[in-house]
Order: sequence, then structure tokens, then C-alpha cells
Amino acid sequence: MRILFLCVTFLILFSFMESQSEHLHVVGAEATLVAVAGEDLVLPCFIKPNTSAVDMRIQWGKVNVEDSLVYLYRDQKDRNEKQAQSYRGRTTLFKEKLQEGNASLKLSDLRVSDEGTYKCFVEDKSWSDHITVKVIVEVPGSHPLIKMESYDHSGGINLVCESSGWNPEPEVLWLNVEGVTLPAEDTQIHKDSEGFSVKSHITVYDRSDSNRFYCRFQQTHHRMQTDVFINSKLFD
Repeated sequence: MRILFLCVTFLILFSFMESQSEHLHVVGAEATLVAVAGEDLVLPCFIKPNTSAVDMRIQWGKVNVEDSLVYLYRDQKDRNEKQAQSYRGRTTLFKEKLQEGNASLKLSDLRVSDEGTYKCFVEDKSWSDHITVKVIVEVPGSHPLIKMESYDHSGGINLVCESSGWNPEPEVLWLNVEGVTLPAEDTQIHKDSEGFSVKSHITVYDRSDSNRFYCRFQQTHHRMQTDVFINSKLFD
């Protein structure tokens, strides 16, 4: 009778644990993370409902990359012997928050090469789940420079605004003195090892006392702007 009671108790306990594990899942960031080179970034990864991850396996990797191991935690220890060289000394779990199901990874001293999609894989004896998060690393380029290229047959002046060294590709805007966006005619974009180089062309016309024009390069975290004033006599 006692053996039967123990078997029933074990089955109930096993069923409870199995039922609980079926409801566990991993959540992270829904949107792309945009951060600045040189700063630190937290890649979010949480077990829901909140469940201790102290005894679980937590693996962070980079998707579609050969040397892809970013961080590995297993048997309550860091196991980073096979960690990709570029991440050595720059990755940390929040160990004090593992009890709360926080498997987020802190990535320090961001580099452009850190851009990409990361995968957080969490595994226990009875379940596993994963999420992915995309990272973009911003680097501001050189201060924009406006040059007068030529006269236009229609009575305008052709201007070009250029800057280099951006990552990712910046948005370029031309504006008048009232802050109204002007339509650019042609934008040339080139990417090399130094980042994105951009040249934006526009034709402007005499507006008497308001011949000041602005060229703005912007990203999520950066904005650079320069301006030029053209004397009305130049249009003649």
C-alpha cells in the first residue's frame, strides 16, 4: 500500500513538473537594438513565468557566423573555453539575477563587428526555448561639408553635401531656413572598411533674404548639420 502511495505521489509530482515546464518560455526584445560604438549593451533574455535559471544551460551565439559562441553558462559556471576570440573579456551574465529567470547578456565596449543577430538558448532537463535579437551599432561620420558644384541652366546653383565614416547608412536631409525639407536630386552611397560615405546633390534657387540652406546627416543617436549662405548676386 505504501509503495502504491509513493508511486502515485511521484506520478503527480512528475506531472506537475512536466506541466510547469510546458508553460515556460523565453522572451527578449521585440525591436532591433540600436546602440553606439564604445558603449555597453544589454541583450535581453528572460524566462517567463519567472523561474530560476541557476541550474539551467544558457548559451548566447551569433546567427550565421562560423565562430559563433558568444557566451556559455552550464552547471552553474561559465564555460567559455570555446568562446569566439572577439568576445573574450567583454561578456557577462547577471549572476545575481539568474534566480529571477534573467538570462540577459551584457556586451561591453561595442564594436561595429558586433552587429548582427544573436540567439539566446535556454535549456533545462525537461524543456528548452530560444529567442533572437538583432543589433545595430552606430558610428557617427565626419562633419558634413557643403560645396558649390556648378550653375544650373534653370538659374539655380548645384550644391553637394558629403560626409564619410558612418555606420549604418545615415539619413540625409536638405532644409531651408524655415526648416522645410527640400527634395534632393541625387544621393550617392559607397561603403568600404571605414563605413558609409554619402554625397547628396541638390539645386537651390534665389530666395532673396533667405538663401541659407542646411544639410543634415542623422541616425537614431546622432545628428550632424552644416549650412551655407549664398548671396543673391551669385545667382546672377
